[in-house]
Amino acid sequence: MQTVICMKWGTRYGPEFVNRMWAAVQRNTARPTRLVCLTDDVTGIDAAVHCHPIPDINLPLDLINTPWRKLTLWQAPLADLSGDVLFLDLDLVITGSLDEMFDFEPGRYCVIENWTQMGQGNGNTSAFRFPVGKYTHIFNDLQDNPNDILSRYRIEQLYISREIDDMVFWPTLWCASFKHTLLPRWPMNFVKAPDLPAETRIVAFTGKPDQDEALRGEWPVKAAWKKLYKHVRPTPWIAEHW
Repeated sequence: MQTVICMKWGTRYGPEFVNRMWAAVQRNTARPTRLVCLTDDVTGIDAAVHCHPIPDINLPLDLINTPWRKLTLWQAPLADLSGDVLFLDLDLVITGSLDEMFDFEPGRYCVIENWTQMGQGNGNTSAFRFPVGKYTHIFNDLQDNPNDILSRYRIEQLYISREIDDMVFWPTLWCASFKHTLLPRWPMNFVKAPDLPAETRIVAFTGKPDQDEALRGEWPVKAAWKKLYKHVRPTPWIAEHW
């Protein structure tokens, strides 16, 4: 049984994001695969999704609802999980087979090479696979010395990248950033919709726009002047895969 895991807290991403992920996982795996969701609210989540409470973590209140909370995944025991599990953020679209992501470099921490820091050895934790219980120091050290770690690392994915010495990146074509690798460069983004390469398995929608917004061709911005360059055409392939 392959296990995909996600996390949902707060209100930005409703239960429909979990349910869409579950449907996409089923479409894009040929082997028995389950979806586990760690969440603070199970309301509206498909009964076939295995839900568990989000474990406690020692973080300042202003960081508890940030990606630092994902470090709860590095403790052991963790719900009923064991072996290699594939974590996926809710702000992504699965566009290809996930089975090879379970076969790639088994027993190691596999992660996206951060699109904005190529060649610097930094992972992006939108999609990563890890063996439960192997790297518990990631969680334990944060619990024992939160002030020290938070003073040295601005974001959690950089902390992980520096503390795991056998990290390996996914093949580059497998994981794409909607904004950083698929969106046509200005000014072509005003006239051309983003294409989806055939090799892509994961498309991450970090920041804005979210999946539904990009599908409609909307890019919410607070400052009006940013509309001069932040623009996306309606992107039909999102509806097919999301």
